[in-house]
This record gives sequence, C-alpha cells and structure tokens, in this order.
Amino acid sequence: MNLEELRENIDKLDRQILQILNDRANIVKQIARIKQETHREYHDPAREEEILRNLQRLNPGSFPSMAVRPVFREIMSACLSLEKPISVVYLGPEATFTHMAAMKKFGSSTGLVPVKSIETIFSEVERGRADYGVVPVENTSEGVVSHTLDMFVSSDLKICAEVMMEVHHNLLSRSASLSEIERIFSHPQAVAQSRAWLRENLPFCQITEVSSTARAAELACQDPKAGAIASELAANIYDLNILCSRIEDMLQNYTRFLVIGHNLSPKTGRDKTSIIFSIKDRIGALYHMLKPFAEKGINLTKIESRPTKKQPWEYIFFVDFIGHMEDEKTRQALDELEEQCIFLKVLGSYPVADTKDE
Repeated sequence: MNLEELRENIDKLDRQILQILNDRANIVKQIARIKQETHREYHDPAREEEILRNLQRLNPGSFPSMAVRPVFREIMSACLSLEKPISVVYLGPEATFTHMAAMKKFGSSTGLVPVKSIETIFSEVERGRADYGVVPVENTSEGVVSHTLDMFVSSDLKICAEVMMEVHHNLLSRSASLSEIERIFSHPQAVAQSRAWLRENLPFCQITEVSSTARAAELACQDPKAGAIASELAANIYDLNILCSRIEDMLQNYTRFLVIGHNLSPKTGRDKTSIIFSIKDRIGALYHMLKPFAEKGINLTKIESRPTKKQPWEYIFFVDFIGHMEDEKTRQALDELEEQCIFLKVLGSYPVADTKDE
C-alpha cells in the first residue's frame, strides 16, 4: 500500500472508532436509566479500576500498553458524565500534583474543583457538595502528610481508592537561562525533594516556600528573575519555560493520594484496607495489637503513629494491610484487634494502585 491508501485506512478506522464510542455512550445512557429507576449508585471506582486493569492485560497488539489506561480513562470519564455529572474536589489551585492525580483517576470530563485546604476537601464531601475528594497522604522521600491522617480521626468518610503518581519536578521560569534566576518559589515538599539539585546548581538563590507548586508557577510568571519548582502541566498553564526537567533527588519519587467518599468499595481480589486504632499504654501493647495479623498471614504495608492531642503520650495508629475487610481472615483479625482497642475504625477497603499503571 502507498501512503495515501494507508491514510485512507486510518481515516476509515477513526470513523469506526467514533461510531463505537457513540454506541458505547448510548448503552451508558440505558444503564443510567436503570440505575435511576432502581436507586443504585451511579459511580463505582472499584469496578472502573477492574475494567482498566483487564483492558491493559488483554491488550494484544502494537498499541502501547501504557497508553491503554489513559485512553480508556477518558472514554469512561466522558461516558460517566452522560449518566450523572461527578464532582471531585482536590487540593488546588489548578496544576498541582493533586490536580494531576484527580485527572488521572477521574479523567478530564469530570467536574474537578480546586479548594485551598485538606480540611475543606473533607468538609465539601461530608456536606454532599462534592461526590469525592482527592488528598495527598504520603511521599516516598518525605513521608506522610500528617494533616490528612489527622482528618480521618473525626471524619466518617471512607477511602474509596488510591492513586500512585510518579512525581517529577521541573524548574520553570519566564527567563531563558539558569544564570538569570535570583529567587525560587515552591511548596516545602518540592523544595525538600529537590534540595541536592538546588545546592549543586543554584546555591545562592533565595528560596521562598509557598502554599503549592502551582502558586509558585503563578508567582514565577510575574517575575522574570524568579523560578518555580513545579509540574510540566504548570509550565503549560502559566506559559513558562522548562529550564531543567526532573530535578527531584530520588529517581523514583512517588506520591500516594487517597480518594475519599461516602461508600465502601466492593472486593476486587486485589485490595488494600486502611484502619486507625488507639490503645492503652502498657508493655507490649502494640505487639499484641499486631499479633492477629501476623498469625493470619496478613501483610501489613504501612504503620504510622500520630498523637491523639488529648493526653500526653497517647497515640493513634494508622495501618494499611493487604486484603479486603470482607475477607474471612481479615474479619477475624479485626475482631481480635477490637477486643484490645480503646478505639478502632475501618477507613475502607479499595483496589491496590500499581506504580506500573503510570
């Protein structure tokens, strides 16, 4: 075949894809009517994750496997908007890494709303003004976001899903050269994650910490002698030059985000559960709390302590483990744990996010 014939085949396939997308949209509308009549939930994050994983696994040909997820994520996002518009609040402003995580999880057809604090995210979802919220919870180099963990103590919201994102920091500026940069703006986490690069390349620059990487880009946009440590998306939105890319100190710099909502996720067979509990201070107390998980072969993936802020030296523990709360051995372990706890709350079971989904 010559070039023109191949292009004609591409055009024909594109028209077929467009028709298939419209056929899918019509079926989605039928599903929406059934859900409305039977009062069923419109959105199921666990089912979406299962569909995306199956599509990646079944991909047979030349189309890049890494591209399957974002393509179908957008298709599903657009179709979901036909059923019921979904509102998702995230830690803004636009172009933060939390914004990128929300886009990765829900797609661009979802109503993504930036807010100014993690507390506001919880409040908007609790009051029903948003369906979901996306909050950062930990980074591979800088550890946990303590305020997110603290919010779960008093909130009744559930963890519906998690998002793992490889975070790349870039030095952005209106200037065309590093030699012109006199000051740098960024979020404290981004500064900390790029400290070695800054020390090596811009040791005499004034560094000012601001509320977000997006805010840093906004400030750099106003000052030709300023730089910002922020995302590539921020460079596009604020029309800044990328003077240097991937300046983070760790080669694999991941941030984990949680999706919070009102409903629990069903089992998928590849799940994680998060809990919080508090215990009386006694010898071997934590050992006895964790013993039921070890005896039942349950893999703990994270344990973090936070002060209760009520009594000195009293702590609440946050634990993640592999398994779903409906699993028999998980129920048994939680029952045994509850007998010894002052306080126990299951925050939710949800599909495990894979860093290979990038």
